[in-house]
Amino acid sequence: MPTRARFGRELRERVLENLNAFERRPIEPAGRRRAAVALTLLSDEQGRACFVLTRRARGLREHSGQWAIPGGRLDTGESPADTALRELREEVGLRLGAGAVLGELDDYPTRSGYVITPVVLWSEWSGELEPNPREVESAYQVPVAELDHPDVPVLTKIPESDRPVLSIPFRGDFLHAPTAALLYQFLEVAFRGRKTRVAEYEQPVFAWR
Repeated sequence: MPTRARFGRELRERVLENLNAFERRPIEPAGRRRAAVALTLLSDEQGRACFVLTRRARGLREHSGQWAIPGGRLDTGESPADTALRELREEVGLRLGAGAVLGELDDYPTRSGYVITPVVLWSEWSGELEPNPREVESAYQVPVAELDHPDVPVLTKIPESDRPVLSIPFRGDFLHAPTAALLYQFLEVAFRGRKTRVAEYEQPVFAWR
């Protein structure tokens, strides 16, 4: 199974090949703010391919306490890759250069007024993540294989929308779109080589603010 591959050169080449074969779909902001997230591949102590996931600090004005991929708004003059690298450094202390960028996935429009560009990064770093307490309550290196099971994705109808909410079961909890949508496309495209799209999936109402 691709998601259970060991972290290393062979996996990097496979992910890069899959991303290069994928034609990403950009979305015009149309009055929304642009943002980027860092889908960062790195190894844990067992040599498993992992990604970085955070729990946002409880005191934040927006989306406090929610599961999130490191990321944020584009500053003036920044590219999505610039923002992803900066936010990764600011949120969890992981410093990577431009050579860490493997590619980008589809833009995802959020109900809270953003267009998010997911940037896939590769990191040879090993050590402890250092969560910035002003932004991040906790940070995790999650094995990609942990999200690869038959229950993914969970699609739920809500009365507020004609589109289903996409979620992923996670450690007794759920990851919801947009985080879950971005991770699901990451699994499908980078690891399985599929052309799966996720921009049409809804977010739970609590994430609309």
